[in-house]
Amino acid sequence: QVQLVESGGGLVQAGGSLRLSCAQSGRTFSRYTMGWFRQATGKEREFVAAISWSGDPTKYADSVKGRFTIYRDNAKNTVSLQMNSLKPEDTAVYYCAADLDPLRIVVVASSNYEHWGQGTQVTVSS
Repeated sequence: QVQLVESGGGLVQAGGSLRLSCAQSGRTFSRYTMGWFRQATGKEREFVAAISWSGDPTKYADSVKGRFTIYRDNAKNTVSLQMNSLKPEDTAVYYCAADLDPLRIVVVASSNYEHWGQGTQVTVSS
């Protein structure tokens, strides 16, 4: 069983930075594509970023490209999301997720991710 635990959310002013982390346990972390998604109040969950098991390639939503960076440390079983130049519209609950299918590479559809963390709140004030 795969367990994912996010941390690092909080309240930040617009233009500020936060780093989210996701710790994985239960199976061989290095074999998975990992993704970050977010869900704002009243909106559907949306793709933010994904990273292949090797760290390359990565993929980003257009709305965060150039501001967010996803990276992983397979030795520590963690995936992180560095978020810079935050905007109020980045406010959401952020989830990390694991795609266990080794044939899929950095897919964006949430339905392809089998395991999810509990989420961490990110609030950006204007």
